[in-house]
Amino acid sequence: MWCVVKLVFSKTGPSLEIAMNGASAEALVSRPGQVAQIPKWSLQRQSRAGALGSNLAQTSAAGADVSQWHHVDRPFCTVVACLLDTGLYNDTHLFFSDNLNQLDTAQFSEPWIYHHEFELDPAPGQHYFLQTHGISSRADIFLNGKQIADRTAQAGSYAGYQYDITSVVAKANGLAIRAYPTDYDRDLALGWVDWNPQPADNGTGVWRAVEIKQTGAVVLDVLRITTELNTPVGSDKPAVVTLRTKARNLGNAPIRIEASAYAVPAWGAGGAGGNMTWSKLVDIPALSTVDIVFDATVPNPRIWWPKQWGEQPLYHATFSARTVAQAPLDSVTATFGFRTVTSKLNSFNDTTFYINGLPFQVIGGGYAPDMFLRWDAKRWERELQYVLDLGFNTVRLEGKNQHPELYDIADRLGVMLMVGWECCDKWEAWSYNDHLSTKYLWNDADYSIANASMVHEAAMLQPHPSVLTFLIGSDFAPDERATTLYMNAFRAVNWQTPIIAAASKRGSSPQTGPSGLKMEGPYDWVPSNYWWDQTRVGSAFGFGSELGAGVGTPELSSLQRFLSPSDLEDLWKRPNKGLFHMSTAASSFHTREIYNTALWKRLGAPVSLEDYIQKAQMSDYEATRSQFEAFAANWNARRPATGLIYWMLTNAFPSLHWNIWDYYMRPAGSFFGAKVGSRLEHVAYDYQNKAVYLINRSQDRSGKRTVQVQVIDTAGKVLYSGNVDATTTPNTSKNITSLATALAQNPNVVFLRLVLTNDKGVVLSRNVYWLAKSLDTLDWAKSDWYYTPVSRYSDYTALNSLAPAVVSITTTKATDGSINVTLENKSDVPAFFVSLSLVDAAREDVLPLTWSDNYVTLWPREKLTVTANVLQGGGVPAAVLVVGKNVAQSSVSL
Repeated sequence: MWCVVKLVFSKTGPSLEIAMNGASAEALVSRPGQVAQIPKWSLQRQSRAGALGSNLAQTSAAGADVSQWHHVDRPFCTVVACLLDTGLYNDTHLFFSDNLNQLDTAQFSEPWIYHHEFELDPAPGQHYFLQTHGISSRADIFLNGKQIADRTAQAGSYAGYQYDITSVVAKANGLAIRAYPTDYDRDLALGWVDWNPQPADNGTGVWRAVEIKQTGAVVLDVLRITTELNTPVGSDKPAVVTLRTKARNLGNAPIRIEASAYAVPAWGAGGAGGNMTWSKLVDIPALSTVDIVFDATVPNPRIWWPKQWGEQPLYHATFSARTVAQAPLDSVTATFGFRTVTSKLNSFNDTTFYINGLPFQVIGGGYAPDMFLRWDAKRWERELQYVLDLGFNTVRLEGKNQHPELYDIADRLGVMLMVGWECCDKWEAWSYNDHLSTKYLWNDADYSIANASMVHEAAMLQPHPSVLTFLIGSDFAPDERATTLYMNAFRAVNWQTPIIAAASKRGSSPQTGPSGLKMEGPYDWVPSNYWWDQTRVGSAFGFGSELGAGVGTPELSSLQRFLSPSDLEDLWKRPNKGLFHMSTAASSFHTREIYNTALWKRLGAPVSLEDYIQKAQMSDYEATRSQFEAFAANWNARRPATGLIYWMLTNAFPSLHWNIWDYYMRPAGSFFGAKVGSRLEHVAYDYQNKAVYLINRSQDRSGKRTVQVQVIDTAGKVLYSGNVDATTTPNTSKNITSLATALAQNPNVVFLRLVLTNDKGVVLSRNVYWLAKSLDTLDWAKSDWYYTPVSRYSDYTALNSLAPAVVSITTTKATDGSINVTLENKSDVPAFFVSLSLVDAAREDVLPLTWSDNYVTLWPREKLTVTANVLQGGGVPAAVLVVGKNVAQSSVSL
């Protein structure tokens, strides 16, 4: 037993805080059906733990002296994440410049021991289980001096196991876990490829919760829930719900149990559908397992939809087992929604998804968790609020499947998730993988670990309505043996959503069919017209599983948090230099050379850091807007654009590329370009063909629409003005007019404004483009997997000579706390690329927050109001900062 005594000073005077490592006064679990996480850990590297490091039987004895170890009040954390939590390291320091290189990596080349003590109240007839859900990547587990599992049994970062510890538990219990160093070449773990520097510990440790479960003589497996809907769905169409679980008799004699279940409306479901209850007697032979099934027809279910298409009603289900004398044995729970997901290949072998019977164009991005796998549920919820604010409907998790809470939050908010295994390491160590970095192909043990991983993940994900699909491969489809294991695991849990062979078209199995997803880039800068040149590599056709123009430059306020003065100087004075906060040195994306070449050629050499950052925001805005607009516009093309996953949403550590918002959640040019391009109702310009598209991504909006078109030159002179009338229908896009004539007078650089209004004159979308006299010329024949080179660049240098514009700023605060900022251009020239920021009294960014629009361009004498909403935890705004390309920076107090 050990204790930590801390002297704490407060306004009321000093006091002592005493933390004990011993068990609490109450048992960790105390009734059948109860599950509890190990709430906290003490940990130490093996070589510094003395006898406790080498002898886990001794370490796991109650009362082991771990007082000199590191102590964390978290149920799970990788080794580095734990050490960050203790304050030994600080991520503000580690993430600054190249300080990560200073971290002593030798300490992570040996095992680390996790320890905790807890109480139970064992009694005859009670059974206990230790449940793991993710230890990276191999571990020995000891409880009360007894070995529960060794590193061959507890292997695989996603492999969850249930160990019967009934014969080992006592009143006071000691648990010790030895986590072995993770090797991305040898282990089925969570790797990073070139996204960012690999964490010093390679993610080693108890990265997911370890649980203790108590039951009676019968233990229930996970609850599997399926729903069958009549599609397309309607409120007058009934649905069928089925609940299943396996009941295992732990005793040497047969037992009769009463199995019962109920499902009730939970989040957002109101009283619709009513309460559903079931009950029956079930006989289970000795040491046997039976499958128990309940089902019911629900006459008026509330249907679960992605957020942009409807509501997210959820139902909560509980399945229980009792003796005939009503003594509890075990219970399991799950939350579910009434929805259906299917997919099919079109005539071009591209995949289209359908939700509740309606074709669903996937618009989203790839997710990167914190590089040390630190889980923050509040941050994830704010990130999904950003996703919805952008107009996205989907997030792809490539081998970063995280925790059950992630899916609960996505269910509640209505964001679809593409889940799957990752690329480029042991997960894809196939003999036919010609991109393979590891030498270690799969052996029999690896197939066993992969099977356990798939069984665990499929069971965890199965009830969640937010799950769109599972990709069993990323860059390459798995071999036939692995595919069979995976498919069997899905069948065992009554999986209902599509299973895709890979995120690319590199291989497939007869069991899955072709993937229908493409992974042909780009990942680095390409011009706006790239996306509109249909049916070439990554342009807007088919389903792009990961692609983007490699943009995502943070604003100066974020850059100063992780770049030194010399780093900042490199950013704009040394455009071809390798940068630590890009991808790794071995990657094709270690420099901003391709990006910077385009910036220098198109916009002119930067004259200062501020000038470089502003031009970068212009480039990022332009690139993301065009990409998302092109995919949305081509939803109904001859070869449809069926889906887009932007690479990426955000970064695992502060980065200079591959994000829609930066590590600090500061939205910038890439964010607002993507937001404009992903509006639910929108009007977009086709750079390649000079066409205008009317886009409607809703399920229910229709009617007459008007598009106001105006073209002006850099001096504000009107070159063209006109209206286009059209009719919109849900879930469609169409070409409504050509602007070839309107743009024929382009003298050098012009501005194009498209404003979409409904029949009541309400503005639904406002969009301003800056257009050069000629397009960038792409050298398609030299396309690589990550970009297509440009042989001649468009000339936008006239934007550097815009006459100054004066913009007045007024602010009002609404009753809901939102802040309205009205900008009025007092000049006869356009006010170009005006950005707004909220800051607190210390002039620090107020984050997270959303803006209705940002980086806007105002016509001469135009007035425009934009609205900011500070999200929970965002702080108190004191002022709004405004600056534009030809608008001097100003500040207005709130």
